[in-house]
Amino acid sequence: MVYDFALDKEFQKKHRTVNHSREWVKPGDIEVHANTVESAFSLLKRGLIGSFHRVSIKHLHRYLAEFEWRFNTRKEDDRFEQTVGRMLRSSAMQYAELTSPVEL
Repeated sequence: MVYDFALDKEFQKKHRTVNHSREWVKPGDIEVHANTVESAFSLLKRGLIGSFHRVSIKHLHRYLAEFEWRFNTRKEDDRFEQTVGRMLRSSAMQYAELTSPVEL
């Protein structure tokens, strides 16, 4: 399967592929691997199973955004301060919006 963005010339300069049916990593190239994406999905899976237990389709994008942020800031020392700052700058979601039925 080829994704549209993979056909972009700028993308091809930055990213490479590994055919895992033939090799685990490109010989001599430690930079080409799938460990990062596997780590990100592992964080998401553990969070959904261990913390939230159930996820509604309506709010799935919010869960994904949270775990994306967690993964991208995992090495930052001031992550807690960033979290509190974001909470103070954002507006609260109204209960009616939170509990309203999913619009298809």
